[in-house]
Amino acid sequence: MNDPLSEVIRLLQPQAVFSKRISGAGRWGVRYSDFGQPSFCAVLEGSCLLAVDGQGPLTIEAGDFVLLPATPGFTMSGFEPVTPEWIDPKLTPAPSGEVRHGTRGGRPDVRLLGGYFVFESPDAALLVSLLPALVHVRGVERLSVLVRLVGEESIERRSGRDLVLTRLVEVLLIEALRATPGEDAPAGLLRGLADARLAQAMRQIHGDPARAWTVAQLAKKAALSRSAFFDRFTRAVGQPPMAYLLAWRMALAKDLLRRRDVGIAEVAERVGYGSASTFSTAFLRHTGQPPGRYARGQ
Repeated sequence: MNDPLSEVIRLLQPQAVFSKRISGAGRWGVRYSDFGQPSFCAVLEGSCLLAVDGQGPLTIEAGDFVLLPATPGFTMSGFEPVTPEWIDPKLTPAPSGEVRHGTRGGRPDVRLLGGYFVFESPDAALLVSLLPALVHVRGVERLSVLVRLVGEESIERRSGRDLVLTRLVEVLLIEALRATPGEDAPAGLLRGLADARLAQAMRQIHGDPARAWTVAQLAKKAALSRSAFFDRFTRAVGQPPMAYLLAWRMALAKDLLRRRDVGIAEVAERVGYGSASTFSTAFLRHTGQPPGRYARGQ
């Protein structure tokens, strides 16, 4: 049976990793403007404060891993009061070595590996909306190993680098997300999958998106009444079951259309529509353009 988390990561198509080492000592603070792309940070030694817009402040320490799937503005600092230095990540040139904040020279109070990548998916906004805005994982050794490998691979220009980085980031994302307690996550994919009954229905949707599912059929898979299933799914995932099914079908359709080797009639069949015309109408309503034009634009 299909794994919804793996499928979402696959469709997001994470690519193009950049990473850098960052250290801070004494009185220091930096304020990063809204970036929009996914970013991550691993604390290699020491500790510091992290305040992400819309989230409570965090103390992050050695062994911690932080993932921001859409990277809003955030402030990172030491523990002394300070007016942070403003940094626009879209304009600041990439550093050639370790970035040092605060007191120069000597042993730092904290050392981190920070990085970012991009989601190539045309449906990235939809898929990212299913993920937590902030993932904070503490003491997971597998993540530490993956971060170290990403850092080494992003610096060294060896053959096969892009493919290796793509695979490493896919694994990094999955490890970070599945290490996050789903019950405490905001409404979205992780919280839905953390509910054993809802997870059964979600796997059915991902395993057979072309099937003419009804709420009653999915409720039966979850061993719940129709009304109980509808309410529970909507609260946990953040959208009703049929809206989730439609969004997933459209995400799959976009992925198929980008490949250029699949005709519209076949795409329609593979995502659950009886004819190309019915699919085209639904696709136009969902995306604002017909599938043929969308495929040519890609």
